[in-house]
Amino acid sequence: MENLTHKQKHKVVTFLDREEVEFLDKLKNDALFSTGHKLSYNDILKGLVDLAIDTGLDAQDVDSVEKLEEKMLKKIKET
Repeated sequence: MENLTHKQKHKVVTFLDREEVEFLDKLKNDALFSTGHKLSYNDILKGLVDLAIDTGLDAQDVDSVEKLEEKMLKKIKET
């Protein structure tokens, strides 16, 4: 029987442009040099998804990346 406290993980593949990858690299380097702790891309992306979940973000009435970004910013400002 599967351990019920273990969350099942799923692999997600994404394509990012150079600017987006450079931003992730900056976050990784900032964490490394300020704390000595290495963050992986996975850690950073998981943190961003968890933040979206915690703010209650949904995609109701979202039909573009731009509208999703606007909605995300609005949710973050509300919290």
